[in-house]
Amino acid sequence: MNRTELRKKIMTILYQIFLYDASKINYNVSDVIKESVEIENEFVNEIVNGVLENKNDIDKIANKNLKEWTIDRLGKIDQAILRMGIYELVYTDTPEVVAINEAVELAKEYSDDKVKNMINAVLDKIYHGDNKDE
Repeated sequence: MNRTELRKKIMTILYQIFLYDASKINYNVSDVIKESVEIENEFVNEIVNGVLENKNDIDKIANKNLKEWTIDRLGKIDQAILRMGIYELVYTDTPEVVAINEAVELAKEYSDDKVKNMINAVLDKIYHGDNKDE
């Protein structure tokens, strides 16, 4: 599986976790990952756990760059895509253009145009801004 395919799996895993959190359902992160990815995958583990561990900081960065909007008002899929994009942009060595492009491609497939454009704009602001030290 290439990283583009793995990002779809990560988005699904994060979506599921956000639904569990909203419904106050107990879960084990590694079990949720295993349901989607049969073979242990370091990339998947790193991104999923990184997003979850840094969720508050990621949300602050997102909210700072969302125009008259907050991340918690987005749908769970959109939250998963945006949080994953911000995590890759700020916390990993993934080339910035790749992180943005991958998030936008997921948004093209799973979100409407308005949300896709918003995700693109937020990630672009972060890329060109001074948010990496937060």
